[in-house]
Amino acid sequence: MICFASNRVLLKPMGFDRRYVILVYLTLTVFITSCRNERNKELAKAICVNEDYTFLKNLSRDVVKAGFNAGDGYGEVWIRDYNTFITLAAAVHPSSLLRENLLVFFALQAGDGNIIDGFIPVAKAGVGYQYRFSPLEPRYAGHKNTVETDQESSLVQAVFRYIQATGDSTILHQRVGERNVGERLHLCLQYLLDHRFNREYGLLYGATTADWGDVQPEHEWGVYITKETHYAIDVYDNAMFLIAIDNYLAMFPNKRSDWQPKRDSIAMNVRKHLWDQDRQKFRPHIYLDGSPFPADFNEDIIYYHGGTAVAIEAGLLTKDEVKASLDKMISNMKAANAATIGLTLYPTYPEGFFANKGMGPFGYQNGGDWDWFGGRMITQLVRFGYVKEATQQLAPMIQRARSNHGFFEWYTPDNQPKGSGTFRGSAGVLYDAVTALEKWAQGEGGCEAK
Repeated sequence: MICFASNRVLLKPMGFDRRYVILVYLTLTVFITSCRNERNKELAKAICVNEDYTFLKNLSRDVVKAGFNAGDGYGEVWIRDYNTFITLAAAVHPSSLLRENLLVFFALQAGDGNIIDGFIPVAKAGVGYQYRFSPLEPRYAGHKNTVETDQESSLVQAVFRYIQATGDSTILHQRVGERNVGERLHLCLQYLLDHRFNREYGLLYGATTADWGDVQPEHEWGVYITKETHYAIDVYDNAMFLIAIDNYLAMFPNKRSDWQPKRDSIAMNVRKHLWDQDRQKFRPHIYLDGSPFPADFNEDIIYYHGGTAVAIEAGLLTKDEVKASLDKMISNMKAANAATIGLTLYPTYPEGFFANKGMGPFGYQNGGDWDWFGGRMITQLVRFGYVKEATQQLAPMIQRARSNHGFFEWYTPDNQPKGSGTFRGSAGVLYDAVTALEKWAQGEGGCEAK
């Protein structure tokens, strides 16, 4: 390697002419760039002709054509799921239907701005949730998992993605009751600042959950805040909020003076309080009133795959940190004998740490393997230029979709499908991942969009 900063010292005693060194440097730069471009073209061609990608996109379309509920095991349309397949839904459904679904969430919005998790026809509302009803939308009942802090952010993102996919920005002016959608989006964001914002750390909080999950450890079901709840700050909730603010400002650039400072402050505080520089990972939780776990348990060793992927989407990590994150995810995947980097977290919380029996080690959100988040990481790898790595980590996700003739909610480390079948969130994020790869390939190799 040539050190130009010290060429006065190094080059003259060695008898090198400075112009010659510069020429060599430029020649090597051109050569390396040429090699990189050639490799990119070869990779682009391989992406363009990859039949697995065609299979995945066709399967994803068929799954989302069939409906909007989260999966076979769910009767509801959930906003955190709908947000992740609305772009795909726009390719297979009329925009009017997508718009109607979004408006239901606004019709069932509470006066303080909070958003339900999901809605279901009134006649089918009987799972045990505490349902919400509104004269603005008498056909549906809504419910809210109060341990979460991502419903409002998910709806803001979903409206943005709807507009991006359909070009229909008129939805922002649609009146729902006394307010239009644009005003209701503002209420969504403001609700989080008014009711889920900790001033000491300058970050959002919620109930303690495993990474992005919606099950707290203190209760057999775990979806509602109770008197036993331990409140905590995590990266997922705050990253989702940052993405939502970015999307809101893209829709309402005139609000930048109000929201950009808030966005910048939260991003800074995530790095300050949640990023563990020594471990090169995010801390699982900052507890506001004590931990629900035993005092001798070192939770900081747990790596959150899902929250990290969303944090990357929110722009919270550098390119080098993204690569370090991928390397750690692959290491965790191998240590867990799991099939993909969609592994929720590793190592897992020990047996008995969650009252919900489904949350044992490598169960559900405690180390289950989810394409729903693994697919998001693939898209971010493409975004940051790690395209070859993206194709490598996507391959086993597509393979199990082929083997199972569809998408399941999650998988065990030995790749056995679990949870709901026809899981549309997985279809949506994997479709987006393949679309990102193909878009990159079009720019590098000129292949036509499929």
